[in-house]
Order: sequence, then C-alpha cells, then structure tokens
Amino acid sequence: MSSTLFQKLLGAPFFRLPDSVRALHSVRGEGRYAGRATIARGRNPLARLCAAIAGLPPSANDVPTTVDFRTDAAGETWQRSFGGHPLRSRLRARDGLLRERVGPVQFRFALHVSDGAIWWQTVGVRLFGVLPLPVSWFADVRCREREHEGRYEFLVEASLPLIGPLIRYEGWLEPA
Repeated sequence: MSSTLFQKLLGAPFFRLPDSVRALHSVRGEGRYAGRATIARGRNPLARLCAAIAGLPPSANDVPTTVDFRTDAAGETWQRSFGGHPLRSRLRARDGLLRERVGPVQFRFALHVSDGAIWWQTVGVRLFGVLPLPVSWFADVRCREREHEGRYEFLVEASLPLIGPLIRYEGWLEPA
C-alpha cells in the first residue's frame, strides 16, 4: 500500500503524531470528518475583497463543519463546509513541499512536526499557478494541526502586509 500525501511529506515524524492527527491524514479513497469551527474574517475592505476572491467563509461562531476528503495518486481534494459555506482546495506534493490551491492562489508549504503538531510554513505563492508573488507578503499565512482532548484540532491564520488580518479559523473534527 502506498503512503498518503502527509506520510510522504513528513516521513518518520508522521508516525509519532497523535492518533487523531495521523488518522485524519491516513484517509484513503474517500472519507468525511465533522466538527465545529469559529471563523473571523478581517474587517479591512481589501481583506474582505481578498477573502471573497479566494472563496473564504464568512465570520461565524461555533458553526457545524465538515471536510470531505478524496485522495488519489496525484494528491488530495478537501471539500470543506463551514455552516454550509463551501471551501475547496487541492493538495499535492512536489519537491518535498505541500502545494495547496485555494481559488486562484497556489501556496507552497514546508511542513514540520513539533510537540506533536504539524506546522505549515509558507515558502512560496503563485497566482493562477504561474505568477510568483513575493513570499514575504504571505509570511503570516500559517496552519497548525494537533490533537486536543483526544480530537483533531486545526488553526488557520492569514494576515497580509498593509491589509492586516484576512481570516482566522479554528475548530475540531472527528470521523463522521
């Protein structure tokens, strides 16, 4: 059986992650996770415009959240729903980095494991997959995945220079 996307990218440290984090990143074929999330969008008009272009969910407290995973040999598709608001991304591995396409933006992340959590660090960004953008603009785009009280927990934050906070969403998920 071949390795999953995160197993490939993280190698041996993957197998030292807490059970709930390993399980979520071990889905093969199709799988669904469900939980709750809180979303805070930036208030700056430019932040709202950027969030709308990327298809990011609106601000909401404690909303039902689902993530449908579809995996194949090329990568994974994550179809999220935050209180009925969809957010889709496609993830692939290339050159040891995780590439995630959200709307017209493709992020390249270096993943590392520390204190039982997966940390995503932005190391490259392209618009429409071809136009490189300065990575310094995206230094405050990050993600942390961990286990808390036996459940998978996520935190995603994005802030841009001159615009300020774009979005912050956090919550938990369990197999559905």
